[in-house]
Amino acid sequence: MSSLSFDDVAYAMDSTVVVHEPDRRIDTFGTTNFEFHLLTEPMDEVGNVRIREGKMEAERPKILRPDGYEDLLFEGFGEQARVFSEWFKQFGNVNLVKYGFNFAKRGFTESTASEPIEAVRDRIVEEIRVSGNPSRAVIIGIDDAWEISLIKFTMEMIASSLEMNAFDFKRRGLL
Repeated sequence: MSSLSFDDVAYAMDSTVVVHEPDRRIDTFGTTNFEFHLLTEPMDEVGNVRIREGKMEAERPKILRPDGYEDLLFEGFGEQARVFSEWFKQFGNVNLVKYGFNFAKRGFTESTASEPIEAVRDRIVEEIRVSGNPSRAVIIGIDDAWEISLIKFTMEMIASSLEMNAFDFKRRGLL
């Protein structure tokens, strides 16, 4: 695949939707694991849905520092993560990641289903509801920029965890 443009990154960030987010947040003082189901519709395969599944690992946040976003690493991701990093430096909200995070995608699988994306989404969300697993997410993203869609999920998890993490740091006298 060719390199993504900043417009491609912006489109993927705008178009990606987290339809089911985990019930948990990123732990302040430990590693947090999430499972993801990323659904996309391939442009050249009408009526099919690509289902990417795997695990995300968020290492414990680090103490605030002015250049914290420089530490945003995406272990196991490809070229799209590098392009996203460059895009984020220009257009992202630096306040979201003032303490570095490392994310790793693990246990990755990919399959295809020949049914509408809404049916696949509903089936997986129902499986999550029945299992009661608090660490699972369902994301609808862009096929050609699927790693950007996965990165958007991680950024949303950072944003939703930030207040709790800052409170925990303050409570322990670290901020």
